Amino acid sequence: MAEAEGRVTLWGIEVFVAAAEEGSISAAARRLGVSPSAVSQQLTALETALGATLLDRSGRPVQVTPAGTMFRRHAQTILNAASEARAELAMADLSGLTTLRLGVIEDFDSDVTPRLLTALAQDLKGCRFLLETGASHRLLDQLEARALDIVIAADSGSDPAPEDWREVHPILSEPFVAVAPPGARIEDLPLILYTARHLMGRQIAAHLARQGLKPAHRFELDSYAAILAMVAGGEGWTILTPLALHQARAFRASVEVRPLPFPALARTLSLSARAGILHGVPAQIAQRLKPLIAEVVIAPALKATPWLAPALRVL
Repeated sequence: MAEAEGRVTLWGIEVFVAAAEEGSISAAARRLGVSPSAVSQQLTALETALGATLLDRSGRPVQVTPAGTMFRRHAQTILNAASEARAELAMADLSGLTTLRLGVIEDFDSDVTPRLLTALAQDLKGCRFLLETGASHRLLDQLEARALDIVIAADSGSDPAPEDWREVHPILSEPFVAVAPPGARIEDLPLILYTARHLMGRQIAAHLARQGLKPAHRFELDSYAAILAMVAGGEGWTILTPLALHQARAFRASVEVRPLPFPALARTLSLSARAGILHGVPAQIAQRLKPLIAEVVIAPALKATPWLAPALRVL
């Protein structure tokens, strides 16, 4: 019996939790960055070591068995304890972390994220970095599913307080702005909307609805560059943020940035992590990130458009 128990590994437990949460061997493999056969092998080894079938893999989706349900409670406790142990070892200078799964909003892709990773690589000697970029709501879903350790994303703005399961470190506050062809009258142009499939687009649509506004629009796009190219070409006006303008700055000289022609709207970007797992690490990374944003994003934006202050600021 002792020999069988020795074959229960943290990796096997993590694979089981991923498969149970995803309901699919292939989805668990994608989440963990391994092959489906590797997931199956780990599950078989774990079930053999425990002497119980944890997952019924005969159907789709895979089903957690009664034994699997019982073990899953213990499994999550074990994984949380392991994460806490790693974090405690790393608290002094972050050097004890061996893997960091980081999710970052696409708005930081071109310059902030590479510089952040370079800085963290100096702090986290020997750490392996796994980076996921994407839309805010998708990254937060992955954080909740334990597929990511830390996420830098926009807040939904709809919750009065953060959920109990995560800790939140506010990073940046930025206002929404109107962007139009130079000298054009917004009233004479259709609105080019940022897609409502993303959080930012839903925030814009909700704000327009609160003002009782239904501006004419023909286009709803998910690309900052495409939107600004159309605005520069005189096809309409749009509502974006300074961070979006920074990402598509090739078009900045061809458009005019103005305050919204109705009550102001702003959003907050924050760093989030699962509460109580990484201890002081998320706060340390947030403090590492803020000066980068101030230098790379805020300073150029305020130089070009001083009236954005104080709404555009590091928090």
